Amino acid sequence: MMAWQNFSRLLNDRSGNFGMMTAILLPVLLGAAGVALDLTNMMVSKTQLQEAADSAALAASTALASGEAADEAAARELAKQFFLGQASNTMGADAASALAETLDIDIKTTATATGKKFQVQVGSNYDLALTPLMGVLGQGSMNIATSGTSTSGTEKKANALSLYLVLDRSGSMGDNTNSKVQKCVVIYGQNVCWMVTQTKMEALKDATGKLLAELDKVDPDKKLVRTGAVSYNEVMQSPSPLAWGTSAALTYVNALPASGYTNSGEAVETAYTSLANSMENTYHKNKNGDEDPSKYIVFMTDGENNISGADNKTLKACKNAKDAGMEVYAIAFMAPTAGQKLLSQCASTPAHYFQPEDANTLIEAFKAIGQKAAKSATRLTS
Repeated sequence: MMAWQNFSRLLNDRSGNFGMMTAILLPVLLGAAGVALDLTNMMVSKTQLQEAADSAALAASTALASGEAADEAAARELAKQFFLGQASNTMGADAASALAETLDIDIKTTATATGKKFQVQVGSNYDLALTPLMGVLGQGSMNIATSGTSTSGTEKKANALSLYLVLDRSGSMGDNTNSKVQKCVVIYGQNVCWMVTQTKMEALKDATGKLLAELDKVDPDKKLVRTGAVSYNEVMQSPSPLAWGTSAALTYVNALPASGYTNSGEAVETAYTSLANSMENTYHKNKNGDEDPSKYIVFMTDGENNISGADNKTLKACKNAKDAGMEVYAIAFMAPTAGQKLLSQCASTPAHYFQPEDANTLIEAFKAIGQKAAKSATRLTS
């Protein structure tokens, strides 16, 4: 047989095709199986890590908005621990701990006109080990990158309020306190100062100024706060009716003299009826949209009622105010026992009752009341 005939027979012989095709395709088949398996693992792992990053970012931003995280450093640590807890369930504690230490946690805090805005971004990079099947194609690992972002913030919510001052201007308010203040005048271009004893009325005017200044801080545009004032000795004096801002009430108080006896009944009743008037809510609704403003009575005396029926009338007005949801603050300033008893009964709670025995403590009490009222006017919400 000729050599060329033998070669022709070899070319036409198909008995070894399967083995050759298997040898050629086996690496491809193994690689394809590896790709399918590793792609499945990669998608599952990416989903799990993405959920951990999203949860960590949300936890950190929420904690910043609620105040649970005091600062950005605390928020970063919280995000890291939250990510670790989530990832440990899927990739094991050791691997999750190592990855948590390499997290890219970016926090941006932005001050706004009404509060703060927090944006937290948590990024991770993880090298997923591939199956040996992928080794056929020369791949030993695959990088999985995830990034989760969450935004939250705080907002100052404005709450309207109306506050009525009920102040004793009887003769004993002209008495001296045990406090001294500096008084200065200009003489021939020189500032000459000396210490003088402060009267109760002078201390009251200073204290009122401090209280109203706290309200001015939260309502510079005079759209949230309405104040009024009324004084009394043996009879109620003409009041300064409720008005926007604090200037009218402050001017009224600064002009008060001290004279006469003590009868608080009609003055407290006037404060209650003024605040309870439905028009007061209407004024707020039209100005700031608040149909249910907070309402306060600040009732102060340095003595005791010496007009028949004054105590009962006072207590009835205080009860009506409290039943209507108003907060009644009562200040017995260097007052006798009977005056202390009356005001403690008028106060909404023991925390609403003050018993200052000197000018400085009176001023501190009024300022504290102003701060509490101001705090109710501006609340942070997340």
